[in-house]
Amino acid sequence: MNIALCYYSSTGNTQFACRYIAHKIDHAQFDLMDIKNGPIDLSSYDVVGFATSTHFMGVPYLFSDFIERLPWQDDKPAFVFNTYGMMSGQTLKMLDKLVTARRFRVIAGHSFLTPESYPPFIVKGWDNKDAPGEKEMAGFNQFIAQLADQVNALQTGQPVKRARIKIGLFDSLMRPRSPAQARKEIGLLYVDETRCSGCGTCGQACPYGAIGFASKPIFNSEQCRGCWTCFNHCPQQAIFTQKIKGMGHYPKPNEQYAAKLAI
Repeated sequence: MNIALCYYSSTGNTQFACRYIAHKIDHAQFDLMDIKNGPIDLSSYDVVGFATSTHFMGVPYLFSDFIERLPWQDDKPAFVFNTYGMMSGQTLKMLDKLVTARRFRVIAGHSFLTPESYPPFIVKGWDNKDAPGEKEMAGFNQFIAQLADQVNALQTGQPVKRARIKIGLFDSLMRPRSPAQARKEIGLLYVDETRCSGCGTCGQACPYGAIGFASKPIFNSEQCRGCWTCFNHCPQQAIFTQKIKGMGHYPKPNEQYAAKLAI
């Protein structure tokens, strides 16, 4: 059984979770595919997984655009998965809707609490740095065990029904923000030229091509989606906004999270 696990991970939290899933289901061959690396051909896979971080209580534009560009499917089994820091919102339901619209059959779904990577929340102390707790890890492992059973059923020719993807009442009330609202939230971006080394990391990291480069970064506010990736990944912490400077960065999974998901 060949499984393609397509993921978007701005800071590595989702990528670590995907590696953990692939390691735990050892009776199938997983290929982990970062959607930022270019077009992906899913025609040779038996099952497809879709995994993303949460962006303003919804699916990041880059990931929704990736799904909407996929060819129509013929009831191919799929599963959906998202990570989140403070609030998952409607991300999982949106993933289910997007994937189903491309005629996949969604057989499982799960939302997983991780450390927060959104700088404004981190600055306020809402960092969830010890996440996931025992309850979240137990729920994650239960999801993986159920998914493994379904994969085994597919391998042996047993029918696997479409899953009912559910989210809590509170999450269902949280409306995802639009790209314009996300841009407004991050505000204007600036560069501390006394810190900037001209390395270009911010431009390479930006998933939306919103950063040009001369000797220093040049920000295109129209293309920006307010994802904070450039801020988080600047090795010199030279990028700042009108609200935050020199604090709140989350460039990669913290040590305790990496340890909990070690494979």
